[in-house]
Amino acid sequence: MDQPGFSSGVSCEDIQNDGCNAILKYPVNQWNQNLTATTDVNIEEKHFECEICAKELATKGSLTIHMRVHTGEKPFECQICKKQFSMKLYLKSHIMSVHTGEKPFNCEICTKTFSLKQGLKFHVRTHTGEKPFRCKICAKQFSHAQSLKYHIKTHTGETPFTCKICTKEFSMKTILKSHMRVHSGEKPFECEICTKHFSMKQDLKRHMVVHTGKKPFSCKICYKQFSYRSSLTAHMKTHL
Repeated sequence: MDQPGFSSGVSCEDIQNDGCNAILKYPVNQWNQNLTATTDVNIEEKHFECEICAKELATKGSLTIHMRVHTGEKPFECQICKKQFSMKLYLKSHIMSVHTGEKPFNCEICTKTFSLKQGLKFHVRTHTGEKPFRCKICAKQFSHAQSLKYHIKTHTGETPFTCKICTKEFSMKTILKSHMRVHSGEKPFECEICTKHFSMKQDLKRHMVVHTGKKPFSCKICYKQFSYRSSLTAHMKTHL
């Protein structure tokens, strides 16, 4: 159901669950000037500034949650394994995916299941192609606000996450986490068919085409198909 005062297409729930605490209709600081949504969201302007990093948040609650980035506070504890989380949503997701295995939300298109409703909501965009978040610099569009935030760093060159072992810097914490497996040798992603392990999820995804034979990348000139984008790129040079 549409909320009064909101345009259809992007809801307040979408923005909060996408990890985007900024107002999309107007900029709250220089960094957020590069964030926009293809559908305007009409929200009363309120600025709450972090005293540590000067980041501005849309609500006082968002500021409270943001402060945990600096304090390291994780007030939500799993009663089963005692793991702690900074947000209640993360705890809920953890319990359902790790302990109960409960996934009550089903995609009607591909039957994939999800622990949380917002997970299903974001997934459906892979079928609809909806990309409501647009970069004001290069006009590239994204399905999720968080993906847009990460993308903005390719323009700013910001690399705030540093590996303590080799001092290599990264624009995203998730990339740093993946990089750390180079040092630890950890390979948490296992192929269910041949049990081969991989350090990164995308490497497992690339590997799966060995079993499926899927070739999603097609040459627009000769229509030859390839399993990998890199193979298509190399092939295109034969037409030059």
